[in-house]
Amino acid sequence: MFQFQKEQKTCEIGGVTFGGQPGDYPTVVCNSIFQKGDKVFQGKRKDGFDHDMARELLKTQERLTQETGIPGMADIVANTGKEFKDFIDFVVENSDMPFCIDAWILKPKLEAAAYCAEKGLMDRMFYNSITVWEKDLDAEISEMAKIGVKNVLLVAFDQEDQMPSGRITGTQKLLDAIDRNGAKFDNIFIDTSVMNGPATALCGLANKLIKEKWGLPTSSAPSNGSYMWKAAREKWGFKGWAAADAALESLAAFMTHDMIFSGPMVGAQRIMPAIAMANAFQATAVYSETGRLPIDINHPLYKLFPDFVENLKNS
Repeated sequence: MFQFQKEQKTCEIGGVTFGGQPGDYPTVVCNSIFQKGDKVFQGKRKDGFDHDMARELLKTQERLTQETGIPGMADIVANTGKEFKDFIDFVVENSDMPFCIDAWILKPKLEAAAYCAEKGLMDRMFYNSITVWEKDLDAEISEMAKIGVKNVLLVAFDQEDQMPSGRITGTQKLLDAIDRNGAKFDNIFIDTSVMNGPATALCGLANKLIKEKWGLPTSSAPSNGSYMWKAAREKWGFKGWAAADAALESLAAFMTHDMIFSGPMVGAQRIMPAIAMANAFQATAVYSETGRLPIDINHPLYKLFPDFVENLKNS
């Protein structure tokens, strides 16, 4: 259950290691900033954002990384190339963590990638993302290769087959498109596309199949499921919903997720400790089955439960 026969790829982005066998490295938590509805925009989006509030979000996430051992990443969401430049500059000036450039529209995403190339940020930048539903997929991949993108997320899904097998089909289509365009990326991640909370289980199972077939790092966005679950807030209020959200993210972390897109950065104080416990839980299960302890010396198992680790070693 906790050891893949296929060699597992690891990669490093902005000093953070992703991938490997289950339990080797902590799950990377990627929280969004500057998304629609982010409280850093206290007026209209075009009027700018609250720099102090945004800075505090970044600093809080970095502090939680130090406290829990869970690496943080910033998913920078923007609508235009100009927004991306402003937001990227701010994140880079106020944080050392790696970051994603995230947009629904192709043009600003490519503009952001080009800006990162100009600023020498490609080792720290993650392209989020290329998708099976992009109409200009070949043009996008070709332009990404010209710009020099190194790290890319593939969002894999098949509308005709919404079971784990459909995510395999979607992954193959995107890998074929990369090959077709002669593109060479240093690091490829697969996002298996959450549809709702319970369906995140299908992502975990799809991730297992992907790691068995290609050995690639895997991810999904459980927050897409929890944040769409409006009925939970109506029934149980914020605390009840937040508990369900943290549970969903933790279950995903246990179930073959090297990275999790966990929603707005304001939720980091809820999510990162929950993921830390899930990772410590997983690493203990891995040790029980394989005798293998985490490779990362900052893994939550070591950082939060050092006495228990010594007990395991002596048992």
